[in-house]
Amino acid sequence: METGSPATAHFERKRPGWFTAHVFNPLVALLTRLGISLLGSRVLEVRGRSSGALRRTPVNLLELEGERYLVAPRGETQWVRNLRASGEGRLLLGRRGESFAAAEIADGQKAPILRAYLKRWKAEVGVFFDGVGPDSPEDELRRVAAKHPVFRLLPSGS
Repeated sequence: METGSPATAHFERKRPGWFTAHVFNPLVALLTRLGISLLGSRVLEVRGRSSGALRRTPVNLLELEGERYLVAPRGETQWVRNLRASGEGRLLLGRRGESFAAAEIADGQKAPILRAYLKRWKAEVGVFFDGVGPDSPEDELRRVAAKHPVFRLLPSGS
């Protein structure tokens, strides 16, 4: 695994706990597959960058000021790498699927997005943000921005 980026190093240090990995995440994924969204949960479907196989993972869809975003609280995960490589994916909620194109957000533009994300999901993902929360000063959000890839979702074909 590459180790050059802050997001990659962050991912290596921040593994979810047993409860999150074996109970919480599977429960959220099950409910989302059944069409029940918990605070914006979706299943992200993206093609694997090496295998070409479709990969699915639960994510939190953030809607902010008319835009939609995916934030990677754990850093440079496999879904982040796959989405970077493909530039597109689908969000699933039950049987409904929505295709999108993805544009990665520069670190300098992430602070308001991270603040909104933490405001909504801090209880679930706060442990991955090194003590930074929704009420943290702007410079603290900018400090952790490089560790958390963010993608703006665009209509498919954009």
